[in-house]
Amino acid sequence: MEVIVCDNASSDDSAEMVVDEFPTVKIIKNQNNRGFAAGNNPGIRAAKGRYILLLNSDTEVAKKSLFSMISFMDSNPGAGAATCKLVLTDGSLDSACHRGFPTPWVAFTYISKLEKLFPKSKLFGGYHQWYKDLNTVHEIDCISGAFFMVRKKVVNEVGYLDEEYFLYGEDLDWAYRIRSPGWKILFNPKVKVLHKKKQSGRAHTDKERKIKSELYFHLNNRLFYRKNLAKKYGPVTTFFVNAFYVFRISILKTFGI
Repeated sequence: MEVIVCDNASSDDSAEMVVDEFPTVKIIKNQNNRGFAAGNNPGIRAAKGRYILLLNSDTEVAKKSLFSMISFMDSNPGAGAATCKLVLTDGSLDSACHRGFPTPWVAFTYISKLEKLFPKSKLFGGYHQWYKDLNTVHEIDCISGAFFMVRKKVVNEVGYLDEEYFLYGEDLDWAYRIRSPGWKILFNPKVKVLHKKKQSGRAHTDKERKIKSELYFHLNNRLFYRKNLAKKYGPVTTFFVNAFYVFRISILKTFGI
């Protein structure tokens, strides 16, 4: 096993700490903060193993969890990628690790809160797919970049993270490209990892940072739609999708809500 730390131009001496305290760890010092995808890609390129794991710095991994996931991937050769059960500090499931693709209908049911009203409905719950058994292994569309295990040969086949995404959407895009040629993406609840989520980004207490993160969320969801779904759904649906994002982004920029 090798550990690679991609330092995204931090300014708190954490890169130097890694060098001093963890001499066996390879550190890649990015010269500037170019976002999640561009920040991780140098590490993905440098990785030599048959599996690559994207692991956020706000996670805590129990002993043997990584080896259990490697064994799981070995026993599921049709899986191009997989995740474990990411658990938040309050004990609930991190919903980002268990998602469907945000097609126009799925996005509508999520934004309109229909999914919240009918979480177990297959018709209205397509985004987080709570209608599936969360205690058994099953296939899903997309997993979180916080814990994203992928086969090296799949990366060689579909390419690296798309660096056009700065923050948010890059895991959706990668999952879409992994599934397109027929690879499965699996959810493995037998392994649990703690995710200390919402300490930055869209849930941050600093309003300016929160708004900026929210803007990236909507801009990159629109980018995902344009890159992967627009041709499938045609010009009429695409017009309404774009109109929604233009409206939502303008509200954020003008009123910060």
